[in-house]
Amino acid sequence: MSKFAIIGIGGKQFRVAEGDKIVAEKVANEEGATIQLNQVFLLADGDDVKIGDPLVAGASVEAKVLGIKKGEKIRVFKHKPRKRYHIEKGHRQFEMELEILKIKG
Repeated sequence: MSKFAIIGIGGKQFRVAEGDKIVAEKVANEEGATIQLNQVFLLADGDDVKIGDPLVAGASVEAKVLGIKKGEKIRVFKHKPRKRYHIEKGHRQFEMELEILKIKG
């Protein structure tokens, strides 16, 4: 079994290992930048497992930002029957693609 971690980015949790690529909410502004993710909930290396309370002390994950883009459009539709009222809006959240470089801890 290889080394992996459970990390939190933007209110969501991801299971990552070194070399993985994930798509998460935008937290960095530059493409090509290296960021440090300190919200590590679990760290496992074979049989050695560290569970945080809520975070693992001294653990971090280093990741490289491969690209920043907008995600799929979410359609928001409000409607009240028999009142001739309806509003349709759309929203596209910024996302970034990350490559996990190193798991420290």
